[in-house]
Amino acid sequence: QLQLVESGGGLVQPGGSLRLSCAASGFTLDYYAIGWFRQAPGKEREGVSCISRSDGSTYYADSVKGRFTIPRDTAKNTVYLQMNSLKPEDTAVYYCAADRLITPIQVMCIMPYLTYNYWGQGTQVTVSS
Repeated sequence: QLQLVESGGGLVQPGGSLRLSCAASGFTLDYYAIGWFRQAPGKEREGVSCISRSDGSTYYADSVKGRFTIPRDTAKNTVYLQMNSLKPEDTAVYYCAADRLITPIQVMCIMPYLTYNYWGQGTQVTVSS
């Protein structure tokens, strides 16, 4: 079955860290651009961070620059979202998406409602004391 599965969400205190995983089954993530998106209750979906399939170029939303990174692990067929210095406003359901054709990479992050090839089911991140 071809699918993306996110994991790693949970409850964390402000200033803490979490690492989300986006794992693919049935296809190879290296051939896809990957985006992490989030949606908080009552808010629009937003692109958080994206990584290209070709040269590994990345894009980060201004709200997460310097705090989040998006590393790939080819051997594990997984892309991560490393989140540091978390803030309450980072609370949301986080989704990953994969697309074979999208370019340049910033387009993926600034257009979160496009129909990408694959979407995961989401994982909840709650930042609260």
